[in-house]
Order: sequence, then structure tokens, then C-alpha cells
Amino acid sequence: MKLNLLKLLQVAVAATISLAPVAQAQTSASLPDYIIEEFGTPPALVSGPLSPSVKRAVKTVFVDSLRQSDWGRDQQLALTEIAESGDARLAWIIADMMRFTWRQEFDTALADTASTLLQFEIQTPNRWGEITDQLIAWDIPAPPGYLKTKRAIFTHFVPGWDRIFVKGDVDWRFVSWGGVNIDDRAYDTTDETCNCIPAADNPEVSTAAEAKWLKDSDVVFGIEINGEARAYPRQIMEVREMVNDTLGGRDLGIPYCTLCGAAQAYFTDELPVGIKRPILRTTGLLSRSNKVMYDITSYSVFDTFLGKALTGPLAKRDLTLKQATVITTDWGTWKKQHPNTTVLVERLALGRNFNFREGRDANGPIFPIGNVDPRLSVQEDIIGVLTASGKPIAFQRSKALAALRSGAQIGYENVRLKLDAGGIRAVDADGSDLGSHEAFWFAWSQFHPQTALWKG
Repeated sequence: MKLNLLKLLQVAVAATISLAPVAQAQTSASLPDYIIEEFGTPPALVSGPLSPSVKRAVKTVFVDSLRQSDWGRDQQLALTEIAESGDARLAWIIADMMRFTWRQEFDTALADTASTLLQFEIQTPNRWGEITDQLIAWDIPAPPGYLKTKRAIFTHFVPGWDRIFVKGDVDWRFVSWGGVNIDDRAYDTTDETCNCIPAADNPEVSTAAEAKWLKDSDVVFGIEINGEARAYPRQIMEVREMVNDTLGGRDLGIPYCTLCGAAQAYFTDELPVGIKRPILRTTGLLSRSNKVMYDITSYSVFDTFLGKALTGPLAKRDLTLKQATVITTDWGTWKKQHPNTTVLVERLALGRNFNFREGRDANGPIFPIGNVDPRLSVQEDIIGVLTASGKPIAFQRSKALAALRSGAQIGYENVRLKLDAGGIRAVDADGSDLGSHEAFWFAWSQFHPQTALWKG
């Protein structure tokens, strides 16, 4: 297996080489002022294919070191060649390798080379993260043949990604490892252990009265479909991160991204003829600190935030899943408004009680996100929804809640907000549901860079 992957990497690198690169002066005029203020002025860019000498250097660093599981003089000399090329695009490959480096000496040499190419001084111990943030913020383009090279690096370490790293509508620059393996278990294997974040399929539920283990103050994600209500406790969702369920006669895929504070619900039925129900799983990969999900029946990668198929057979069908509303609230309020609600059973939490928001993520995102729209703080909660015209609109949750509780009316184009079980629901002017969800501002504004923001 590794020999085949090695050959793939050699072919991928060779495919990127032909003529010498041409230097271009990059101006900062296209970047917002806040990016220049935080990240500085980007380096000059290089365009065109890689030179033969850089080809040899890339092979030595990113092929030979993997094959030999070693780092030596040849690799150091090759990195010097890469640094002297002045091609900032190569820093993307360096960052990808740094995510998996196994020796401090190797990591240091890679970091020094990326720093030279990007012309900035690394300030923090998290060198991989800082380099990636710079690359994202400056929007440095990828080098020629990037996907093939990246695919070979990633699948060398996790072979299960071989069907994930394929051509599609994905900006592969932003995709990196989240520290866990892919969940590639078959459907309805909730109780099967894995070295992954295990999705829950057809989860066992109980009545509200039977859920003695939940405190009224515990956060739950509430969903109501066709009059049937169900609560998905955050304690469980932080362990599972994905649920495939049926509620109110409709099939649902429910991803929860702990890193971006977003629980979403997508209808996975009533699809075009010939499309089987997608069964959603976690790839173990992230895109700007947002989980990357895929369908185990077709191996199509989905944009978790938008519900759009990006690769594989479902992308060819241009499939975008419709979204149902998720209400983020507390258990006491939810069950009071929905006394007949069901709720996932405690054993699905696997004996764990994580609260990443107040713990691991208390000081902000732990993975690279690059630049963030400065209109709100990075982890400000927003309610996000698309208008009838297709325009994304974000409502600052704290301000919206206060306004609604005081009796104010909140609207934007056709969107209207209303209180629902202690949370907020977005409806159309006729009262029909619009499929909104709560998320951190950094995530919403990344995936909807032209979003409007309700002023409050």
C-alpha cells in the first residue's frame, strides 16, 4: 500500500514541473485593511510551473523522507533549494507535511523554510498553525498539482482518506487533519467501537420523564419535525458529532461541529430519483476549523455548513440538502414547551461529559482559521439564515434574544425571528420554517463571506 502511495506522490510531483516560475509582484490592494494590520503585507507571488531543480527538491523532502521515515542532509539541502526559490505557494505543501511531522528537527527545518518563503517571523510554539493562518489570510494560491501531492501525503498516514481526496468543488488548501481518523463504519453501527469520532445511527431515545440524568440547565439542540420533537443533548453531541435519525417521518443527518459551535440538521430523504439516502459521517478532517463530513454510501464529501455535495456522484447530481431548524436552548425550557419530546439516552455519551466551549475552546479556535470578519468577535453566537433572494443574514444571538423578549419585531427581507423554547427560530413572512441554526461568527462569516449583519 505505501509503495503505491509513494509512486503516486512521485508522479504527482513530476506532474507539477516543466518551466521556470515567473515572479509577480503581489499588491495588498485586494486584501482588507484589517488583514494587513493583523498579518502584515503578503510576499510577492510566483506563477507558472515549478522548475526542474525545485522538482528534485520537493521529491527529496516530500517523497524520500516519507519512504525512508528519516530526515538527513539531503533533505536539508533540498529545503534550502525550496527556500531560495522564493515560491510562497510551496508553503502549503510544507504546512501539510508539518501536520504529520514525527521529528522535532524535521519540523523546525520545515517551519524555517516556510517562514523564509512567506517572509514573516514565527511568534508562537504552534508553528504549523501560525504558518497556516498566514497562508489563509493572505490567500496564497496553491502550487501546481497541489491536490495530488496533498492526497499522497495525507493518505500515507491515513489510508482511509484515499476516496476523500479527489477532485471536486473543494478548496483543498484549507483542509487539514483534525487529529482523529475517518469514521468509515457501516450504517447502523452506533455501538461498534472505532478509533474515530463515532456517529450515532437511529439513536435510542427516552421520554422526558425518563431522562433523570439531564439537568434543566443542560444545553440541548431541539428539533421539531411535523409535530414530533426531540432533544439532542450537547453532552452527547460533543462525543458523537454526527447523528443519522428519523423524526416526524423524515430522515435527518445532524452534524455538530464542536469547534464552530454549530448544530445543524439536514433532510436526507425526498431526494431526486436515483439518489439513495446519504448516511453522514465524520472524515476526521477540518476546513478552517469546521468539520468535513461525507456520505458513506457514495463517498461524496459535503460542505458541512452549506449541505452541498462537493465531490463524488452526489456532486455530479448537484445535490444540496435542505436544512431544518435547530433550536439551541436548555433542557428545562425545551421540555416545558414540548412536554411530549423524546431525548437521546445517556449511554450514547459513552460516559463522557465534555464542555469544549468552556474548556478546550475557551480561548478561541484551536485550529487555523486565518482572517476573521471583524464586525463581531470570533466566537460570538449568531443565528444564520438565507433569505428568499439567497442572501445570507446573521443575527447576533444575544441582541436578538433581548429584543424579542422585550416584544420587538425582528426581520430582514422575508426573514422573521421568533422565540421558540428559549431559543430562536427563523420563519418566512407566512410563518413557514426557514431552516436556521446557531453558530460562531467566525464560521458563518467564512462560509458566507458576503453575509449581511443585523444591526440590532
